[in-house]
Amino acid sequence: MGTAWLAAVGILFVAFQALESTEEPKCVPGFKSDVLIFRVTRKHLGPGARLGRVGFNDCTNRTTFLIISNDRRFIVHPDGILMVAREVFLHEGHLDFFIHIWNSHGKKITVPVKVVHHGLHRGHHQRDNHGHQLVHHQGENHGQHPERTHGHHQQKTHGHHQGKNQGDHHGHSHSHHQGKNPLNVEHHLGENRHHNNQHHLNEVDSANKTENATTPEVPVLKFPKSGVGLKRRKRDWVIPAINVAENHRGPYPFKVSQIRSNKDDVKTIYYRITGPGADKPPNGLFTMDRITGSLYLTQPLDREKVDKYTFQAHAEAEGSRNAEEPMDIVVNVIDQNDNKPAFFQDTFLGEVPESSPTGFEVITVVATDIDEPENANSIVRYRILTQDPEFPSGPLFAINPVTGAIRVNARGLDREKHPKHTLVIEAADMEGEGLTVTAKVIITVSDSNDNPPAFTQSTYDATVPENRVDALVITMAVTDGDEPHSPAWNAKFKIVDGDPGGLFTIATGSNKQEGIITTAKGLDFEMLRKHTLLVAVENDIPFATPLPTATATVVVNVQDVNEAPVFEPVEKFVSKRENLPVDSDVVQYIASDPDIARKQTVMYKIISDPAGWLNVAKDTGLIKVKGIMDRESHFVKDSKYTALIGAYDNDEVPATGTGTLIIQLEDVNDNAPIIEERTIKVCYKESAPQLLSVTDKDGPGFAAPYSVSLQGMSKNNWTARMNDSKTGIVLTLNTELESGEYIVVLRLRDNDGMEQDNTVQATVCDCTGKIVSCSGRIAGGSSLPMILGILGGILLLLMLVLLLLLFARRRGGEKKEPLLQDDDIRDNIYYYDEEGGGEDDQDYDLSVLHRGLDNRPDVFRNDVMPNFMPAPQYRPRPANPEEIGNFIDDNLKAADNDPTAPPYDSLLVFDYEGGGSDAGSLSSLNSSSSGDQDYNCLNEWGPRFKKLADMYGGGEDDMM
Repeated sequence: MGTAWLAAVGILFVAFQALESTEEPKCVPGFKSDVLIFRVTRKHLGPGARLGRVGFNDCTNRTTFLIISNDRRFIVHPDGILMVAREVFLHEGHLDFFIHIWNSHGKKITVPVKVVHHGLHRGHHQRDNHGHQLVHHQGENHGQHPERTHGHHQQKTHGHHQGKNQGDHHGHSHSHHQGKNPLNVEHHLGENRHHNNQHHLNEVDSANKTENATTPEVPVLKFPKSGVGLKRRKRDWVIPAINVAENHRGPYPFKVSQIRSNKDDVKTIYYRITGPGADKPPNGLFTMDRITGSLYLTQPLDREKVDKYTFQAHAEAEGSRNAEEPMDIVVNVIDQNDNKPAFFQDTFLGEVPESSPTGFEVITVVATDIDEPENANSIVRYRILTQDPEFPSGPLFAINPVTGAIRVNARGLDREKHPKHTLVIEAADMEGEGLTVTAKVIITVSDSNDNPPAFTQSTYDATVPENRVDALVITMAVTDGDEPHSPAWNAKFKIVDGDPGGLFTIATGSNKQEGIITTAKGLDFEMLRKHTLLVAVENDIPFATPLPTATATVVVNVQDVNEAPVFEPVEKFVSKRENLPVDSDVVQYIASDPDIARKQTVMYKIISDPAGWLNVAKDTGLIKVKGIMDRESHFVKDSKYTALIGAYDNDEVPATGTGTLIIQLEDVNDNAPIIEERTIKVCYKESAPQLLSVTDKDGPGFAAPYSVSLQGMSKNNWTARMNDSKTGIVLTLNTELESGEYIVVLRLRDNDGMEQDNTVQATVCDCTGKIVSCSGRIAGGSSLPMILGILGGILLLLMLVLLLLLFARRRGGEKKEPLLQDDDIRDNIYYYDEEGGGEDDQDYDLSVLHRGLDNRPDVFRNDVMPNFMPAPQYRPRPANPEEIGNFIDDNLKAADNDPTAPPYDSLLVFDYEGGGSDAGSLSSLNSSSSGDQDYNCLNEWGPRFKKLADMYGGGEDDMM
């Protein structure tokens, strides 16, 4: 019994030890090594070459990760495979970079990567689907040589791999699992005893069950596992892209990948692809084996046409629809160096001045390569092949191999000896080691600037009126001994002194040998009457050798002009009560004359006073009230009244300045409240209350709340009260009245006590209740006679008008007898007491006066209104009737001096004496020369006849 108990205790102890020994160690997320080292057997790594797997433990069930390399020439697939994306040259035998990964918590983890070239190895090498030699991955836990482990990486923990080859280890197959991460590389023996890297979930499988050992390995894409129910697919599920190099030599069809369904072990699966490159243009570029799921390429690809193909793979079970959800397949076309660089022109033309310093940039040549950007296949480098003529002491020009900029490499350019130089430039891709192309560069040596420009005179004087902008000051001419119309000959000018305020500008004339000075701002005679400028001249390009800069002095005299007075401030604000009495002072608005030296007098006038409320003292500028102002007037906006005041001087040609006066009108209680509704209709019985609106033109301080009371007889039949807001009246008929018209008198009062009686015409209708219905029998009975009476009146009026027209026509037909007979010669008395009737005793034919011009249609009178003289300001019509007399006098004086009022000064023709006149010609009349006529009596007729007496009487003119 004791023995059995001891045996049981021993068994339990052994079992406990076994359980303790099988307890898994604690998992720590991170890379498998602190430094990842990948060894390669060649320095040139082509696109698509696999370097190995990046081991990462996330301590979760994730199998794919977001892994990024800081070197764009390398990419890391989500399953951890590190591949070459673009061609890499290990010039120094190694290359260092970093890769970054984000774990399930979003934390970024970085590990350094080193790619080392170490020659051939005796170990076991694998090749990718492009024939590139795979590399050996050596890290912290992979430091053993491959030949010691038969090509397999070992770790301290050796689990047992469960699969088709379970139990077939023989000490050679070691599965490397740590924690729960299945991303580690598993090495096991398959049916053909090949070493394959198998990845769970949706990873690239490098084994192909249907191919033999001589077929290059291709990635195997598995459909994602479908969950039961409505389960969202994991975010980290990424289908790796397939990389295929362009211009692949085949043979075709060329196998690039294979897809697998997780259900192919329980049912027969058929595969197919759809999309661009499959059943859409370009059709048939990719095909898929229906049975095996192998993806084939049927012809070479061209990255420059299409750099990526995206289509869908479908897995369908026999006799049913899709067994899997369609899977997107992305095929990236890897670039090859199949395009050489190209210059955008065959010959480049450049120009360089002689005596240019070393490093002077002449021209930049550019060649482009349509291969993949930022790839060695498209990186172009430049060099100079030949130079003609050859420079005896060495290369005269050099080119930047990266930018293509051509610079002067040595001094000694001589335009007189070698005016042109021809260069042959070569551009090569692959950073200068690939395909090449050439271009020609012709460089012309231009004249150097070895002669400075010089002014034709050293000093200049000019006069400019003040206050003018862009006024021409002076034009300064220069001479230059360099080649005409070249950059070394073209002059440019600069004001170097005497213009601190930026009052002047100088520009180069169109002939490139003149400096034109103009005013940038208006000059002020009262501030500074003379400006002295110092002007320098240079060329468009710097001097080839140190040369003196020519200068000239310009004295600008400012000419005084009459300036308009200036108000201070330009806009003046003042606040006044609206009921300010007439002749009350508003404000004194003063302007100053900037013409200090002229000592002129400033006078004032009203330019714009829309309501005619203001008057201004001519000499003092004191503005007074001329008419009562009203804040509620339509001339007032937002309680502000605006007027324009003018200030003018007493110069021969007065100059007028304007100022704006803004009067803020303070409200006073000068408007009583009124009722908007003047007529209402109610029923005589059980009438509905009527709501009457009340308004007040005054501001809020003199308006609501209102109060109301009935006046006179209205108190007996009506009731009135204010509504709750005190802004409306509720009027109610409280007695039964007979149908008819009634006047209701209501007295309204605002909050300041101003009251006014308002009348409302109320129509009482023969109805009951709120719906008012007035009978129209009385109106209808009396409307017909009224209409007939109106029509009869209109007919009588028309008949009267017709009779008046007939009477006027008969009087117009009677022949008028002249008041005086032609032979009646006697004194007559004329009556002029008829105002507006005209003179019946005089019958003039005014057309006789125009007969001369009527006979000459080519001569006309041209009345032209002068448009260059300002029109005077007319005074607006005053609101105060007492000012009518002053209004008429002021406007009469303005009209007398108005040059724009008709009649205008016109060109009249007086050289034509008319035609067809009944009178004889005056040319037959001759002055008598007999001397019988005595003209001395003309001297006695006064000064008005002095000139005539001198002409005929022998006056002072004859004695002279």
